[in-house]
Amino acid sequence: MAFIPTVDQEKCVGCEECVDVCPVEVYEMVDGKSSPVNAEECLGCESCIEVCEQDAITVEET
Repeated sequence: MAFIPTVDQEKCVGCEECVDVCPVEVYEMVDGKSSPVNAEECLGCESCIEVCEQDAITVEET
């Protein structure tokens, strides 16, 4: 089972909370916004969703 994290760049304010909370370093800051640069590492724990106050992150299960 794989997970696909996405970040809505329109909603993201660049707070870096998801970068800090992710246990497997899926996210990095790119041009001031969060980006799932290591999406294949996603565990599906959804801790990033919980800390994102902008509701900019979704994680889909494949």
